[in-house]
Amino acid sequence: MYTYPMSDLERKVKRGEFAAVTGTESSFSDFVDTLPDILAAKDLRQFSELTALAAKSKKAVIVMFGGHVVKTGLAPLLIDWMKRGIITALATHGASIIHDTEIALFGRTSEDVRAGLADGRFGMSRDTADFINGVITNPDNSELGFGEALGKTLVHEDAPFKENSLLCKAYEIGIPLTVHVAIGTDIIHQHSSADGAAIGRASLLDFRIFAREVARLDEGAILLNIGSAVIMPEVFLKCLSMARNLEYPAHKFYSANFDMIKHYRPFQNVLSRPTDTGGKYYNFIGHHEIMIPLLHALVNVKLSQD
Repeated sequence: MYTYPMSDLERKVKRGEFAAVTGTESSFSDFVDTLPDILAAKDLRQFSELTALAAKSKKAVIVMFGGHVVKTGLAPLLIDWMKRGIITALATHGASIIHDTEIALFGRTSEDVRAGLADGRFGMSRDTADFINGVITNPDNSELGFGEALGKTLVHEDAPFKENSLLCKAYEIGIPLTVHVAIGTDIIHQHSSADGAAIGRASLLDFRIFAREVARLDEGAILLNIGSAVIMPEVFLKCLSMARNLEYPAHKFYSANFDMIKHYRPFQNVLSRPTDTGGKYYNFIGHHEIMIPLLHALVNVKLSQD
């Protein structure tokens, strides 16, 4: 048996990388400096720095998200980044815009599915379905994508809580927020007011708009996927292939996935496959209502320091 002195051996963790203790008067910036320079903490700090650099360099910063992002109250953070020009495009699926529309119109959202399913009340909100389906079938919106049509209508009708709506703010600021719908997955499809042709037209137009934004993911740009396990990873992969087929420089960007468990499609379609030709990916596991405020604050600290 061979043994070796420690002086001849490598180790992955050094004491200089350990966490530090914050004082009672410490600022958030001080807290950032106390994070251990190890594993996910190291990755999160590094990714926040890359996001801040992309923002300063006017690179594309695309945020894809699922309905849980709205339901956990994270819209104000994304709206802040939109207002400051950090986010350049957003993309989501049908569930998210239902929650966002309900917040804009009524200030509340998210059903108790178990209770509603028991007696058939789940998904049967007449006001929600009639509004969204009415917007999409309105001839005045026939040349607009799903996201822009909803945002425009909510703003023009002065929705009571539009300040908390991603759709409204994206429309007001002029940032694309595209909606990618799978027929039958959303509660508004349960209603007689749903028109498959209108939904398909609006969603297809948003697919093309999103493809244009994905084509901007050149070296140093940022792609975030927050809580969409299937639809957005699949949509993104097709858009990326289109961009590369048309010879856009859609390589060497940084992608990150934030979710509560590791899913196959986000890992393959958002992280691993797109960065095979360069760039780097980051995978963060944790509750959105903790991880996204932390990312938001870390990026803001970095932007304020430079």
